[in-house]
Amino acid sequence: MRKPRAAHWTVPSVISAVMLTGVLLVTVAAPPGPSGPVGPNRPDGGPSSSGPVAMTDRGLVRGTSREGYQTFQGIPYAAPPVGERRWTAPRPAPAWRGIRDGTTPGSPCPQGPSGEITCGSVEEDCLFVNVTTPAAGSSPRPRPVMVWLHGGGYSDGAASSYDAHRLAVQGDVVVVTVNYRLGIFGFLAHPGLAGSGTFALLDQQAALRWVRRNAAFFGGDPRNVTLFGESAGASSTCAQLVSPSAAGLFDRAILESGPCTVDEHMEYAAAPVPLARAEQTGVELATQAGCEEDPGAAPVGPARVLDCLRRLPARALLDLRHPDSPSSPPTFRPAYGTPLLPRSPEAALRSGRFLRVPLLAGVNRDEGRYYAWLQELESPMSIERFRGLLASTFGAAAERIAARYPVAEHGTPVLAWGAVVTDHYFACPALSTQQLVGRRERVFGYEFADRNAPNLGVGAPPEFPLGAYHSAELSYLFDFGPSQLTRAQRRLSDTMIGYWTAFARRGDPNGPGRPRWSASGPDGSLVQRLAPGNGGVRPVDLAVEHQCDFWATIPTTPSP
Repeated sequence: MRKPRAAHWTVPSVISAVMLTGVLLVTVAAPPGPSGPVGPNRPDGGPSSSGPVAMTDRGLVRGTSREGYQTFQGIPYAAPPVGERRWTAPRPAPAWRGIRDGTTPGSPCPQGPSGEITCGSVEEDCLFVNVTTPAAGSSPRPRPVMVWLHGGGYSDGAASSYDAHRLAVQGDVVVVTVNYRLGIFGFLAHPGLAGSGTFALLDQQAALRWVRRNAAFFGGDPRNVTLFGESAGASSTCAQLVSPSAAGLFDRAILESGPCTVDEHMEYAAAPVPLARAEQTGVELATQAGCEEDPGAAPVGPARVLDCLRRLPARALLDLRHPDSPSSPPTFRPAYGTPLLPRSPEAALRSGRFLRVPLLAGVNRDEGRYYAWLQELESPMSIERFRGLLASTFGAAAERIAARYPVAEHGTPVLAWGAVVTDHYFACPALSTQQLVGRRERVFGYEFADRNAPNLGVGAPPEFPLGAYHSAELSYLFDFGPSQLTRAQRRLSDTMIGYWTAFARRGDPNGPGRPRWSASGPDGSLVQRLAPGNGGVRPVDLAVEHQCDFWATIPTTPSP
């Protein structure tokens, strides 16, 4: 994301602003010490007068106390990007008077209905963070801070979907989950638009700056921040790893199922695209919206086009369709060739132009089965359709791939296609990412491999073998309602939380009570397998399991 210099606020300036409200700040005017982030309960604090109160650089916020932890939700980290601020870099959030209610999350960013946000959202005032921290008094020193970027294909999802209390309590860390602009609101590119294609990435950087300024108020260490995410959240983290303007904003990174070296032409990729390609899509959408031409078909200048687009209601923008597929919504990705993202993440990694921070990164054993199931929903996957997908995706290499992934070996055509997607789009790019970063920085690679992981509402029937599908590991790090984990899976969850939070603490996932996890080398392919049961957590060769030597011989061709 693109971003003019953000305003920086000092604690004294915040105190001055809040003192104008008449609130006594004797016990909350300075960052907390080892006892934690909480000030006194105050009777003048909005809808509820009970609950912990924390300071931020914009004002006080009241949260919720639960057994062993506290949450502070819906805290604005930037001003609402509405009206003329739609498609501009995020600006400082205004200060507020009194004590802000932080007991419920803020609105999700605009998006269509999904399994996660069932009714969708048209609320553009959505740039909020949620903070989860262990109960005060339980740590003798500031805690590591973990900043979560949710997935959702850059088009849906919300920070509030991720209950991070197990990470916070078991790992003794502060967890911050972030809303960022999605879809056309986060990634519109158009000639003459400053920040084209990177508004969501700019939001993420604004949230990281908020964390640097405010972590201490919640018991966190602003000098020890880990950025982590899954799917599009991991791809966003890749973008931040190679963004010059992200320098100094985080100290470690974790990628879950979002490799940095996925080719931009790959159908299932969340890889950034060239600015010119993103601008072309933007022009096509503006034309569809009726903003690109005068009634007399005379060209309209960029300023007038953008003014027209900014006057449209959010619902009208969400209703725009893909230029090449009128029945589908458009897809959006970050744009490179921009000030925030000068080059693609893959090119940046290969040239060594990325931030030198330790990395923990990996994929799931059966990433592609979810996408194969979506193909099955369109129409049953026959052998003929499987071969047709190979031909349309890989061209002249299709026969070689069909021979390497015989349907008889995988059981059904849909599972054979799932294996192709897993290996080509996820596992081998993940290994490439780890090896490129490993030339200059310490990397720990993993493969999540619980093939009986709970179904997180992806829609496949019980008889469809999802395996360790895309997003399956999330149940082992976050809570999504009543736990569906077995005792063995719960032990794996405890191990993973231990690994993730130890890495956040010191850049190394190892610690007492967990199997040894060796760092990946620049030429090696051993990663830590994460599966339940005795011997489930152990090293495996990712290149061998996912035929990466074979895929290195297959030229990448544009997908349909």
